Amino acid sequence: MVAWETVIGLEVHAQLMTRSKIFSGASTAYGAEANTQACAVDIGLPGVLPVMNRQAALMAARFGLAVGGSVNPVSVFARKNYFYPDLPKGYQISQYEIPVVSGGSLEIHTAAGDKTIRLTRAHLEEDAGKSLHEDFHGMTGIDLNRAGTPLLEIVSEPDLRSPAEAVTYLRKLHSLVRTLEICDGNMQEGSFRCDANISIRPQGETTLGTRTELKNINSFRFVERALHHEIARQITVLEDGGEVVQETRLYDPDRDLTRSMRSKEEAHDYRYFPDPDLPPLVIDAHDLEVLRNELPELPDARLARFIADYRLSMDDALQLNSQKEIADYYEETVSCANDETRLTANWVTGELMSWLNRSDIAITDSPVTPAMLGQLVCRIQDQTISGKIAKEVFEAMWASEGDVDSIITARGLTQITDTGAIEQTVSEVIARFPDQVAQVRAGEDKVIGFLVGQVMKATSGKANPQAVNEILKRQLLG
Repeated sequence: MVAWETVIGLEVHAQLMTRSKIFSGASTAYGAEANTQACAVDIGLPGVLPVMNRQAALMAARFGLAVGGSVNPVSVFARKNYFYPDLPKGYQISQYEIPVVSGGSLEIHTAAGDKTIRLTRAHLEEDAGKSLHEDFHGMTGIDLNRAGTPLLEIVSEPDLRSPAEAVTYLRKLHSLVRTLEICDGNMQEGSFRCDANISIRPQGETTLGTRTELKNINSFRFVERALHHEIARQITVLEDGGEVVQETRLYDPDRDLTRSMRSKEEAHDYRYFPDPDLPPLVIDAHDLEVLRNELPELPDARLARFIADYRLSMDDALQLNSQKEIADYYEETVSCANDETRLTANWVTGELMSWLNRSDIAITDSPVTPAMLGQLVCRIQDQTISGKIAKEVFEAMWASEGDVDSIITARGLTQITDTGAIEQTVSEVIARFPDQVAQVRAGEDKVIGFLVGQVMKATSGKANPQAVNEILKRQLLG
């Protein structure tokens, strides 16, 4: 039985957050009525001339600096010629021989350790329109609003070896472009989408196998599922004595399969040639120096700082740093709580994430704000409430019943710290459970947890758990 190795390279299209299109002044706002945001330049009417959007160029350079790539001082636009109904000009303006960014890399964290994924290039291009297949009685509608929207196509080397690595890389890239504020990363709206090139080869081989390309996958989950399916399909083809055909395939998430779309084109099929209407794109040293000085704290630096400053585990730091909004929420909560422990991290990665997932909402829409959660952490730390009671308070805050202190007061949840009252309840529990008491005194330490639970039950969870433990041990063991 042949052991197969998977080889994956990804091409990611990140829509740049400019207010106007890459070569025209038409709006890039999402959701407008079909064909109301495509101007004469976007559809290539005779006599029009494209003009480069400076902000798109600077956003591309900003990305290049962040990944350690080479930002070319002079890059060139080319016409990529093909016919498709949503491409009214008959060509797409892109970059071919000299892209705006060459090289660079991203570090990803995998189960086997850190891994460097090399980047081939990142180039600027315009988006095409969109074909609509619903509600047209068997025909296809064309919406050209997206035509001319600025894209940065980020191409990786074939360094990925599994669907899990591919998704980790995509999430890292997604986090980076959002941190740089060059792309909103909205996959449902098509702002961040992926083409995947996949091939397989016997382990130990160095020659790449024949690749297929999966087009326009717009969710992390679908990327992983599509790659798993395509890998299994190629292995079956080869083990049955067939040959993998170089082609472009589409992933159908409803049926969980890929199907052939067209034979895979080579560069010469597009008849690339320099665009005669656009001069070379120049990004000078001054522009680069300004961009370099304006770079924000990047995800890798923030991850390292979380581990160093907040004494977090790698797993917690990765989870908190997976999205800029989560990291921002955590840091604001830590500040509000003045928390130098891992308690805030536990609440964000635990209770908060659980409620967000259950309610299917983003952290930016959480009804429990960082200030509210920070106040809850403070009340745990000053022993006003126990961790268990804090969950009840959190649920009440989620339901918009008020702030932490008002909920504690209204529900009478203040923790019992009066040792005299706890002593009395402990004595009553010891009297009620003689068998368990005997087990503890015989050396079965685990049974003490049962007795602690009974004391907490008798006090409606309000007794200080640490005090309960200490008093129980003193009364039972002397």
